[in-house]
Amino acid sequence: MKIKKGDNVIVIAGANKGKKGKVIKALPLLNKVIVDGVNMRKKAHKSTNTGGDRSEIIEKAMPIDVSNVKKHD
Repeated sequence: MKIKKGDNVIVIAGANKGKKGKVIKALPLLNKVIVDGVNMRKKAHKSTNTGGDRSEIIEKAMPIDVSNVKKHD
């Protein structure tokens, strides 16, 4: 896999085509990368009674296949 953590990439295929971002994490065994601001999904975070946390919906970057991105200067 030629794309590594910290590389600037552009998405060349899929629903996020044309978006640019920085690689946050590379997953070479799965041939996937996590790009900042690309392929965002909403996840519900449940509160716990003892911690005092609040229930909220957070946005999380999900992995995208490495064949759908290329390096960008």
